[in-house]
Amino acid sequence: MYPSLEVSESRTRTLPILDRQLEKLPREVVFCKRCVVSNQRPRTDIDADGICQPCRYHEHKAGLINWKERGEMLVELLDRHRSRDGSFDVVVPGSGGKDSNYVAHQLKVRYGMHPLTVTWAPFIYTDIGWQNYVSLVQSGFDNMLFHPNGRLHRKLARIAFESKGDAWEPFTFGQKSYAFHVAVKFGIPLIFYGENGEVEYGGSEKNRDKPYESVEDWEELYFKGTGVDSLIRVGLDHGVFTQEEVLDRTFDMYKSPPLEQIRKLDAQMHWYSFYHKWTPQENYYYSVEHTGFEANPEGRSEGTYSKYTSLDDRLDGFHWYLSYIKFGMGRASREAQMEIRNKHLTREEGVALVRRYDGEFPKKYFPDFLAYLDMSEEYFWEVIDRYRTPHLWEKANGGWKLKHVVS
Repeated sequence: MYPSLEVSESRTRTLPILDRQLEKLPREVVFCKRCVVSNQRPRTDIDADGICQPCRYHEHKAGLINWKERGEMLVELLDRHRSRDGSFDVVVPGSGGKDSNYVAHQLKVRYGMHPLTVTWAPFIYTDIGWQNYVSLVQSGFDNMLFHPNGRLHRKLARIAFESKGDAWEPFTFGQKSYAFHVAVKFGIPLIFYGENGEVEYGGSEKNRDKPYESVEDWEELYFKGTGVDSLIRVGLDHGVFTQEEVLDRTFDMYKSPPLEQIRKLDAQMHWYSFYHKWTPQENYYYSVEHTGFEANPEGRSEGTYSKYTSLDDRLDGFHWYLSYIKFGMGRASREAQMEIRNKHLTREEGVALVRRYDGEFPKKYFPDFLAYLDMSEEYFWEVIDRYRTPHLWEKANGGWKLKHVVS
């Protein structure tokens, strides 16, 4: 299906680990008493009463934020940017998933904006992911779909898997940068994402009370402490990239445009969740009704109990599986903690779902994953074991056992 990348597993065995989050993890594992997250989620603290900071933020959302005032702030912002001639006035990054569909439709129909939706393509589309992407466009949206150089993208994913424990990382780079490239190219200063995941799901609170973030925050908050240049450098040093390949301007798309261009345009990326209370399950129902979004026709997704999140890419399941390996929390943990905070699950229900589904191996697309990265199954497991930290994992009865499980 894919041509060989001509990458030597013997040479990449010496790739350095570049995930700077791992060295900062607390060695004593503590779970939140209210949800199912632990202090192993990067940048997530649990206070003296045993409550995690995203649970505290949800208290803040419920009782201390004046949502009427925030809504008025949004109207004022959009009034400043709304075009009078029907030209594009806001860039909305999205894949055709429930959350970006919700944001795009709200901006267009509720507020009379003229969104240009932009999509950084998944590594390998799933059938339902492609269907939902097409449904978004057919429901009345203009869209730009960008596929980066396939060979370089595969090599970057291979390096990211080995040196950051997450082949998904190149998608994260593009997910952040592409909207700014489009904004600068077309002179559209307003960009709208869905939620501030750092405060909604756990992480840094540095932007908790701000409607937007700076591109200078990306490396710390989203890129595990190291950006694309570090991956390119180690790829060159270990024979993954050639000298000619690292000069390819494709790599510019994985980075933000120059800061002077962003500042000249006064481009800003705002979170819709700052202005309206963010509830993923409600976004799902809204997107089904208004944009033709459909859930996983096969039922629940591997590694979790839900059927409507992270459906676009055949490699998505491995992003969540590596989260389970590195932090002891996988896809079910992520979804259960959200639904507990939104009172769609009790903690007891969430614990039961996590213990049943977290860490389930995403076997359906495993052959696609190995083929895409041009990797042997034996070497895949060698890389996986490299990311099992001693304070989380132990050998038992000839296999690996997670030391700390939510209860």
